[in-house]
Amino acid sequence: MNSLISKKAKPLSGTARVPGDKSISHRALMFGALTIGETMISGLLEGEDVLHTAAAMRAMGAKVEKSADGLWRTYGVGIGGLRQPENPLEMGNSGTSARLLIGLVGGHPIRTTFTGDPSLSKRPMRRVMTPLEMMGATFTATNGDKLPLTVTGPEDTLAIEYRLPVASAQVKSAILLAGLNARGTTTVIETIPTRDHTENMLRHFGVDVETQILEDGAHAISLRGQQTLQPGAIDVPGDPSSAAFPAVAALLHSGSEIRLSNIGMGERRNGLYLTLREMGADITFQHERLQGGEKVADMLIRGTGPLKGIHVNPALVPSMIDEFPALAMAAACAQGTTVMTNLAELRVKESDRLLMVANGLKACGVHLEMGEDSLTIHGTGQPPKGGARIETALDHRIAMSFLVLGSATPEPITIDDGAPIKTSFPNFITLMNDLGCDIGPEHD
Repeated sequence: MNSLISKKAKPLSGTARVPGDKSISHRALMFGALTIGETMISGLLEGEDVLHTAAAMRAMGAKVEKSADGLWRTYGVGIGGLRQPENPLEMGNSGTSARLLIGLVGGHPIRTTFTGDPSLSKRPMRRVMTPLEMMGATFTATNGDKLPLTVTGPEDTLAIEYRLPVASAQVKSAILLAGLNARGTTTVIETIPTRDHTENMLRHFGVDVETQILEDGAHAISLRGQQTLQPGAIDVPGDPSSAAFPAVAALLHSGSEIRLSNIGMGERRNGLYLTLREMGADITFQHERLQGGEKVADMLIRGTGPLKGIHVNPALVPSMIDEFPALAMAAACAQGTTVMTNLAELRVKESDRLLMVANGLKACGVHLEMGEDSLTIHGTGQPPKGGARIETALDHRIAMSFLVLGSATPEPITIDDGAPIKTSFPNFITLMNDLGCDIGPEHD
């Protein structure tokens, strides 16, 4: 066990650049491997999850390497050019790698087995499997719809029109990736818009992707199969999900002032920051710009006193689904009640995040109610007492969130295992401590 302890800190200060966006890093490697030629990637997140994607693309014939200048380069095999891997593809703890790659190989006439760690092996894959079966893929699983899972793609992938029953950028992306090698046009309809990194990056690589708003307000995303991806360069912006941790930590300490540079701020990723602003947070977006098809900005965050409880806008949920654990820490220290709804997706992440957050906050002295897909947190305007040992269930976001809370509570907070943090934020402890936190091993 790699237990970590977070002790009460003074106001935070300084400038930091968080790791590259994990969602964009995964896609940059996958799409680079589908071009014909060289794609150069800067700012790639070098966490374990993304490295599993890199290894998978190598196993299917692409050349993926990090050069001496720190840049990553892929030399692709083209749409339809993926070869059958000799061994199972190990996904570790990465649900994004698993679901997107299942979609990608599900559109190619190859047989591929996916494995994962104990946490990932508990996560359902049915939402991806159902539309891919409509496209001609077949599946064999030892445990229903969970890993280990073997995918056999069809000789001719069928283009489909599919309305997502639940908002999920991963499912949408899996279908579009399978559709890249289909004959005809594949369309995904989403009632609630989700992250659009896949569409943005496909356009960056020269693929014609159309988005239409239907009469009922739903979004229809369509692409014609068997287009050619054009190689190029990608600068991966900082991950807004990773930025959530230093941002919330700063807001929990009056007198803090930190700057986070080059953060992805797309309209479907900035929900946390809009919500924190509604709670009274002093967050300023500076130098807003476009970078590789994505909106990017620098953020200035000042701690100016207690936040206030609000009813979180349900329409923002898909744009901040990974940030709810961090938001819950802010709500635990806010003045008044914060109500969060439409959180069913949190139950099928690396852990049942809704339950893990609720249990952890209760252990720290927070008064709350948890529903099937909701969390109501009653804040007092002061941090809770802390002093708890938090079970993280191998979930990196649960681990980092409670370490953030521990920087503000009177009594330290300990987490049972910090090892999973390196899946998404390898330098988390160093960055947080450089800004003023006091996080380290439980026993030195």
